[in-house]
Formats: sequence, structure tokens, C-alpha cells
Amino acid sequence: MGPDELGWVSGEIDLSRANPARMYDYFLGGTQNFPVDRELADQAIALRPELPRAARLNRAFLGRVVRHAVGAGIRQFLDLGSGIPTESNVHEVAHAADRRCRIAYVDVEPVAVAHSHRLLAGHPRVSVTQADLRDVPQVLTDPGVRAQLDFDQPIALLLVAVLHFLPTEDDPPGVVRQYVSALPPGSLVAISHVTTDNLPPEWRTVAGLYQRSATPIHPRTLAEVAAMFGRLPLIPPGLVDAVDWHPEPGRPPQPVSGFYAGAATKP
Repeated sequence: MGPDELGWVSGEIDLSRANPARMYDYFLGGTQNFPVDRELADQAIALRPELPRAARLNRAFLGRVVRHAVGAGIRQFLDLGSGIPTESNVHEVAHAADRRCRIAYVDVEPVAVAHSHRLLAGHPRVSVTQADLRDVPQVLTDPGVRAQLDFDQPIALLLVAVLHFLPTEDDPPGVVRQYVSALPPGSLVAISHVTTDNLPPEWRTVAGLYQRSATPIHPRTLAEVAAMFGRLPLIPPGLVDAVDWHPEPGRPPQPVSGFYAGAATKP
């Protein structure tokens, strides 16, 4: 995609620096990215060739946690930092299990939001909102979010591969806590988060590359990611590498993804 094809995107798009959402799209084999994104992504892949695989493994966790939520009786999803639509989107996975599911997508990146609008225009059970997830009141009162979600019924809050873009001063656990306080009992909270725990030093170099992007990345330890769940009881097996959270039966052993992943239920 080139800058001359952006007539369908409203608002300013910074093409001077790589954007992590568009880099993630590139890792997943998408087309909604630009040369500046691919250049930095290719530098990261040169350091760690398994990066696209790691992105796919994280994406697979998203699918499994959505199916788990539907299996637990949840029919509403609030996907924060939903990113650029690619295969196995939340609404696709949820609707494959139950067509009644409703999904509210929220992202701040203009290309992600615009492309979502293009793909989902007129869909009766899906909304797309452009907002910064740190602005919790704006997200929770957005007309599109409210049109889809009934906050008197359980909701699956999805924070997949997004909280590592919040620096410590933004208090990620506090942001999650604000959302959790608005959820009714029986809701589910799912988080995946980049880590460099127990990984080769090259992974830390990759994280350093993101300092040159529009949104630097902040890998965190197991304890730091666990703190984002607060006192919510974790669903077994707890907070683990993404490949080890409810793996598909018969799945062969997988190398680590570099993402901690887990889900919890609000009592």
C-alpha cells in the first residue's frame, strides 16, 4: 500500500516513522503497511527471524481465548488495541461459534480504524471506535461501544499485544483496573504481553529497535504482567507463554512465543 492509496483514511497519518500496528500487520502477512514499517520490521526479522511466527502464535492465543469465552457463555467482546484486521479476527472467531456475539473494536491507529470500517461497514453486531485505550471514560461511553455492549451482562475484555505499548508512567495495571471496575461479574479479562524473560539477548535488541517507531515497546517480567490482573483469579494454567495457554489437543511442542498470556474471571 502506498501513500497515494490513503484517500479512505481520515485524519493525519505519520509516514515518517514505523508504526507498530502496521509492523504487526506485516509480520502476519497483511498488506496495510508502508515502506517505513517494512524497513524497521525487516531489521527486526534480521535479528530474530522467528518474529513472524511469534506474531502468529500470539494471534492463535487470541482465537483460543475468544472460543474459551464463548464456551463459558460470554457473547460480548471489547477488543482494545484491536489493530489492523487480518485473518481470524475476533468477530470471525466469535461468530463461527455463535452468530449472536457482539464485538466492539477500539484502536487509536488511523489505518487500523479506517480499514476496519471498510471491512465491517453495515455489520449489525460489530462496531469500530477510534480512541486511546488510556482514555477509559471516552472508550466506555463511546456510542459505538454502548450500542454493542450491555454492561449488565458478562463481557470479554481483550488486551492482546497492546499493554506493552504503555510506558510505566501510564500505569498499565491502573488502566486495566478501571476497565475491570466497569465490567459485571462473570466477565473475562484476557492479556498477552511481550517479554524478554528467559530469551536470548537479541530479543532485547529487537525491543530497542521499537524505540525508533512511533510507539516504543516495553517488555515486562512475569511478575509485572501478573500485576495487571490485580486480584482477579486466573483461569488455569495461569499466566504462561502464549503457546501454553489452552493449546489445541494433539498440538506438537512449540518454541516459546515471547508473549506472556493469560485470562481471568471477574467474580
